[in-house]
Amino acid sequence: MNSQDKENLRNRLIELAEKQLGRPYVYGAAPSAAPRIFDCSSLVQYLYEKIGFTLPRTTIEQARMGKRLRPPYRGKLKAGDIILLRGKVGRYDRLYPQGIGHVILVTGPDEVIHAKFRKVGGRDAGEVKRQRLSTILKRKDITVVRRII
Repeated sequence: MNSQDKENLRNRLIELAEKQLGRPYVYGAAPSAAPRIFDCSSLVQYLYEKIGFTLPRTTIEQARMGKRLRPPYRGKLKAGDIILLRGKVGRYDRLYPQGIGHVILVTGPDEVIHAKFRKVGGRDAGEVKRQRLSTILKRKDITVVRRII
């Protein structure tokens, strides 16, 4: 695949991700529930599927896909890269004994989109949202960053 084809796929991925903004977050959302509801890994799986890539369902499996990028990440990341974080709830294995609990999609030079969980007034109120990449890169719980495209 040449660089122009990759750029076209990245642009399509961003376009699709932006259409999901505001969709509800539900932990463990099944792939069949997309695009009505998402959790973080089902969002990434759905978006990549729409541009012709098959990704596994869980964050721990997604953490093994593509090429591993090494820190420091600032200035290296491209749209379509995925950032995987440790989490209080997540999956664990020998490669990632600290666990993987969340996945975030890079969508621009200082932008990410992810299905983010939060509680409001004691109830689940998560949604697909946009955040600054620079804010995410300050986190201490980044476990691995992968490039799929």
